[in-house]
Amino acid sequence: MSSPKLAVWARTSGWTAAGSLAAGGLVALSMPPWGWWPLALVGLVAFERLLADQPVWARAWRGFGFGAGWLFPATFWMVDFTLPGYLAVCVVFSVLYGLVGATCPPGLIRWLALPSLFVLAGAIRWRWPFGGVPLATLPMSQVDTPWAATVRVLGPLLLVAVCVAIAMVLGAVLERQWRAALMLASVVVGFWGWAALAPQGSASGTIDVAVVQGGGPQRTRAANTEPGVVFERHLEASQLVQKPVELVVWPEDVVDVHGLFANSEERLRLAELTTKLNATLVAGVVEDVSATEAANFAAVFAPDGTLVDRYDKVRLVPFGEYVPLRSLIEPLAPDYLPARDMRRGDTPAVLDTPVGRLGVSISWEIFFEDRARDAIGNGGEVLLNPTNGASYWLTIVQTQQIASSRLRALETGRWVVQSAPTGFSAFIDPDGKVYQRTAVSERKVIQSEIELRTGQTLATRAGPWPMTALALAALLAAWIAHQRTPTPPRRKSD
Repeated sequence: MSSPKLAVWARTSGWTAAGSLAAGGLVALSMPPWGWWPLALVGLVAFERLLADQPVWARAWRGFGFGAGWLFPATFWMVDFTLPGYLAVCVVFSVLYGLVGATCPPGLIRWLALPSLFVLAGAIRWRWPFGGVPLATLPMSQVDTPWAATVRVLGPLLLVAVCVAIAMVLGAVLERQWRAALMLASVVVGFWGWAALAPQGSASGTIDVAVVQGGGPQRTRAANTEPGVVFERHLEASQLVQKPVELVVWPEDVVDVHGLFANSEERLRLAELTTKLNATLVAGVVEDVSATEAANFAAVFAPDGTLVDRYDKVRLVPFGEYVPLRSLIEPLAPDYLPARDMRRGDTPAVLDTPVGRLGVSISWEIFFEDRARDAIGNGGEVLLNPTNGASYWLTIVQTQQIASSRLRALETGRWVVQSAPTGFSAFIDPDGKVYQRTAVSERKVIQSEIELRTGQTLATRAGPWPMTALALAALLAAWIAHQRTPTPPRRKSD
């Protein structure tokens, strides 16, 4: 290659790399906490334009750049925990979107293939590795859109497909491919209409709920925080609860005991509190089970102070609540790794209480639609999300968690009650609308009458597999159509 051609190639490659990163960056800005959702569509249109008529290696690199531009800023909070982990996660998932680019047919049929490929990438990323990392996802960016309700039909993977398909409609319009644009738009409208008619449960009663947020600083760690201080903050904040109230919800793991909870002073003091309030209390507890094992659970106290039920967290945070491959990683690990692994629960995600059967997704579990589906499938009439975001830098995780709670509310047709020690706490109705969201670090009690609801949506019945199968079928159809399309002759280069 001559020097002038090499210079042109380098300049073109540089602009292409910048374009790929910028396209992903637009998707990142559509995520919470920024939340400018139309930018996701702009970024996806730019991405499909970058893939058009490119060879496989070029599509792969552009997909990698797109993924990097999206994930590095949208998961930047991880730097505060582990820079190597942050780099590893972002690179691995950027490679995944490189595979999306490489696997996408280069011609016009990409408008059918890309929604399917994004669905399949989401299905992988939300479940692998170590159970999945469903952070900075496309559905989070689309929860304020008119088409967010499509999650009621086939869950968040359908919302991924709808979002990307709308971007493909725009791409087809830009190329004046009216027939393709109309066909894709018809599919989107069909799912949108289906969501409007789909079942979303029905009210079976009401309940008066108070959420207690004790307040305190953000960016703290269990290792440098006195457990008793957090517990006392929540006892003091509970004095702000206005009676009468039927259910009081405390956040995740604000009751941290050495030894077993059943024999602790904290249990006695919580029993006194419930008797004083004459209300059912759900409180987040961490107890030491053994020298190597702990438990993270939601405990239920009846108004007479008796402990009546508990739910142990099933979806645990890798490297936060347990250490995969501990014997290999611990010698090289920073100090933030837990000394004990949390014991994984094995019961349905519900609590039987004097005020009804309550579904529960503890903290990290709210990012996984299967935990909410388990809760509602087992009769949960409301979905509780006791959580603890006090460890996180910035508000990226906290705002993404609110978005996830909104998605779970839409999917399940239930009210979601989110309770955090330092924010954000909120009530979220079955249409995904947020009420009384608290500020970071403030001490506050929020109270509301909410509905208890019964019945299931199509999403809670179906789960992710029908949408995954549809995506695979559509991708196969796209590649068959691509193989049958005559390839135009490439222009000879000088």
